[in-house]
Amino acid sequence: MKNYLNFETDIKNLEEELDKLKDPYNQEGLSEVDTSKISKVEEEINEKLEKIYSNLDPWQTALVARHEDRPKAKFFIENLFDDFIQLSGDRFYGEDKAVITGFAKFDGKSVLVIGQEKGSDLNKRIDHNFGMMRPEGYRKTIRLMELANKFKIPIVTIVDTPGAYPGVGAEERGQAEAIAKSIECSMKLTVPTIAVIIGEGGSGGAIALASSNKVIMLQNAIYSVISPEGCATILWRDPKKTLEAATAMKMSSSDLLKLNIIDEIIPEPVGGAHRDKDLILDNVRNSLKNNLNFFKTMDEDEILSHRKNKFLSIGRNKGFSTQTELGSDLSMKPTFLETLSINFKKKPKIYYAISGFLFLMVLLILIL
Repeated sequence: MKNYLNFETDIKNLEEELDKLKDPYNQEGLSEVDTSKISKVEEEINEKLEKIYSNLDPWQTALVARHEDRPKAKFFIENLFDDFIQLSGDRFYGEDKAVITGFAKFDGKSVLVIGQEKGSDLNKRIDHNFGMMRPEGYRKTIRLMELANKFKIPIVTIVDTPGAYPGVGAEERGQAEAIAKSIECSMKLTVPTIAVIIGEGGSGGAIALASSNKVIMLQNAIYSVISPEGCATILWRDPKKTLEAATAMKMSSSDLLKLNIIDEIIPEPVGGAHRDKDLILDNVRNSLKNNLNFFKTMDEDEILSHRKNKFLSIGRNKGFSTQTELGSDLSMKPTFLETLSINFKKKPKIYYAISGFLFLMVLLILIL
């Protein structure tokens, strides 16, 4: 059974009509299928989808990002990666099913995959806690990110969560500390990290896994510090002002790309990712390949600097403020000793030769 959003009523009616036309055993009994009428209705559906989805407002985009039929993290893990080996537990408290983690092969190479899973039906949503991670989930990801870093394995995170779980037990076990440690760990990694936001990217629960070298969003995904409902309740004291809140927060992929908060938008089929899952798989696969290849020639120091500079540059241009007293260059500049260390790693023979020459010169000066 298909699920429709409140602004898709016309599409729902047309698709119901289409199903009746395709069924030869209708209410009037066995009848001939009218192919010309079917083609006409299909064209009308495509036109309606194109018209609606080319003019989505920010709140409608949020509804599409939360669509029940939208492909979840488990779908991408099963179809994008080979030889996936799931790993569980944080070695402190227990397992968190809201996040699926493990090592796999992508394009023939090892990667660590971390995916926030909402669940595809009610029972699975309850089992996965609607994608809201607890502290043990973040500590599990930290454990595995450090392991991947040790063995120089790239990391791919799939983000889809309304936010971190706000329950009493989660707070007692250090939810805020776990999120902060996850962000800290992500920023210190010396392997390439790619974050793909496939649906909701909500609050610190998303940022904890999206502090990456490259942050990529599906076209109709959202990424924000709070939900539109929460923002409307706080600022307007009215949870119904979701459109105003969603517009003000600039949570859509197009807005975030303009602000340089994300690096790329992956196009979706007309009508959302759930209408053509094979196409969205191909688009995500190609994007991951390109972004992982981008870091092929970089060493550990360059990967680390790339990530730091990315986040330090956010808000420097095209932000909410048109003027700034700070300089335009906020990149991390290595010290003289750090520069020597980086160059030594790249060309050790030259530095050994220079060191030997300087040693001989000092020795001659002392002798004479």
